Amino acid sequence: MANKLQIQGNESVLLRVTHSNIKSFSADVRFSLQMTVEAVKEKLWRKCGTSVDSMCLELYDDSGAKVSDLSDNTRPLGFYSPQDGFRLHIIDLDPSSVTSGGWLEDTSLVEKYKISDEAYDKLDGTFRKFKEKIGHQHPNPESKIPDNYMEDLCANIKVGDRCQVEPGEKRGVVKFVGRAETLAPGFWVGIQYDEPLGKHDGMVKGKRYFDCPPLCGGMVRPDKVKVGDFPERDPFEEDEI
Repeated sequence: MANKLQIQGNESVLLRVTHSNIKSFSADVRFSLQMTVEAVKEKLWRKCGTSVDSMCLELYDDSGAKVSDLSDNTRPLGFYSPQDGFRLHIIDLDPSSVTSGGWLEDTSLVEKYKISDEAYDKLDGTFRKFKEKIGHQHPNPESKIPDNYMEDLCANIKVGDRCQVEPGEKRGVVKFVGRAETLAPGFWVGIQYDEPLGKHDGMVKGKRYFDCPPLCGGMVRPDKVKVGDFPERDPFEEDEI
């Protein structure tokens, strides 16, 4: 037994800690082998809430077999020959302990504060009133856009038309004209640009409206589109002198 007390000053051990009342509690904690059992309990009290006077400790090996009860608070932890991977089990003997009853794990056991809608509406500074204030100041613009928005501007825009799109005088061909269910209400024009100046390949937010090479597709409002004689630009064409 005496050889168990010959502990080097820098030795420590990593133990897995469990708790009798808190089934979900499991933590790997490193302890100095020179710590007394009482000091170990002090350290565990800060982690689990069980008081030192109400705490019993049991040591189990890595196979689950019980090694010893840590019953003497004055003994150093090393006296019980723990090894890395052993389990230190906390038993809380206080029936009125904060850990008893399971309410630390099961929130359904905790009484909830309830307030009626009428009483809540009378309070100032609530999140509900904040949302209402923001809604009045910044109404959703899409809620005011009719389904036929800019439909009249599409009368002279047909699929296959050459076009120029502002801003930037980007040229391309019309690939889609109509409403787009994944975009805001109203009418849209799908463009395949001559150059990779777009944002997609004709698929917008998971919905395919047309097919085109990657980054050559765009969806714009009809007022940005001008159809006519807009041939594809020659990238090697020199400016007039």
